Amino acid sequence: MSGHRSLTRGYWETASLSWPGPALWSVGRAHPQALAGGSTPLQQLDPENTGFIGADTFTGLVHSHELPLDPAKLDMLVALAQSNDRGQVCYQELVDLISSKRSSSFKRAIANGQRALPQDGLLDEPGLGVYKRFVRYVAYEILPREVDRHWYFYRHRSCPPPVFMASVTLAQIIVFLCYGARLNKWVLQTYHPEYMKSPLVYHPGHRARAWRFLTYMFMHVGLEQLGFNALLQLMIGVPLEMVHGLLRISLLYLAGVLAGSLTVSITDMRAPVVGGSGGVYALCSAHLANVVMNWAGMRCPYKLLRMVLALVCMSSEVGRAVWLRFSPPLPASGPQPSFMAHLAGAVVGVSMGLTILRSYEERLRDQCGWWVVLLAYGTFLLFAIFWNVFAYDLLGAHIPPPP
Repeated sequence: MSGHRSLTRGYWETASLSWPGPALWSVGRAHPQALAGGSTPLQQLDPENTGFIGADTFTGLVHSHELPLDPAKLDMLVALAQSNDRGQVCYQELVDLISSKRSSSFKRAIANGQRALPQDGLLDEPGLGVYKRFVRYVAYEILPREVDRHWYFYRHRSCPPPVFMASVTLAQIIVFLCYGARLNKWVLQTYHPEYMKSPLVYHPGHRARAWRFLTYMFMHVGLEQLGFNALLQLMIGVPLEMVHGLLRISLLYLAGVLAGSLTVSITDMRAPVVGGSGGVYALCSAHLANVVMNWAGMRCPYKLLRMVLALVCMSSEVGRAVWLRFSPPLPASGPQPSFMAHLAGAVVGVSMGLTILRSYEERLRDQCGWWVVLLAYGTFLLFAIFWNVFAYDLLGAHIPPPP
């Protein structure tokens, strides 16, 4: 109990900063007993000064003053109290809920199935505008639990928008158009002798230029690869960024891109790399793995058919990359881009990505699994760096001359 502030000492002052209704709360700060209608002492809300308040008492107080609190938040608050053996609401949990924070006990209540959810789902929500309907669609596409879908729907804000995936896709399109116009070639651009001279392409002969391990994601073999990657980035990456935020999704995407080029430098030492497939496959694999592991809870329509189509498309893209690598349809001056970046991105998605997607509204640093994934990824990075510095000379690898 000592870890919680007294309900009678600072509760209403903190709540006044979080909830709307300034007139009501200004009265409460000036004369706290007015919150109870002027006739009931405030001590009756917490007679023993324990830092807890009865759920029925609080619900009645909210309804009696018609506070403009989101219905979902009130339902969550009451459900949280019902998960407590004493039927009480902790002060700190209440403040966390009001300020859109998920406390650890709140998450445990969800995990233990002790939540009393509203009977009507978001699909029955009437009178929604176009954007709110899109937010509802994203909630059902990405999140497996109804309580998380409600939470996301009611607390979502349009600012900041999902700028990372949109910006990366736009930059890739601009770069492709520039090189397409310059080379006068829109399909299989890698067969043009000037293409590999780009400072963005990863080439084994330019390993010392470390930026190429990331910037290759802006270059693409042709219109077909760009179209495939851009479509998946917008259809899967944007909803993921809306739900999980820019920081987490950008970290996952760039981790897949970096792992892709480093894996190629280890397993296919003579090959260059182009395209954002490492990041795309990290996002897609993480999302598909999350759907499979939460199959019963996912409410997205036609999920089995869509899962099969996604796997077929991703497998076809890998097959196309393998074919171009080992059986080039046109004469080429050197090895064609490797397909290993696709597979490396998928591994990152299933490991790091799945950990991120299963941690909605939870701090990653509090999870042991996250540190295990980071340790494994860091070990891989160190190994790849040493490999690129020493292995090429020690093994006498015959790499094509840099363009």
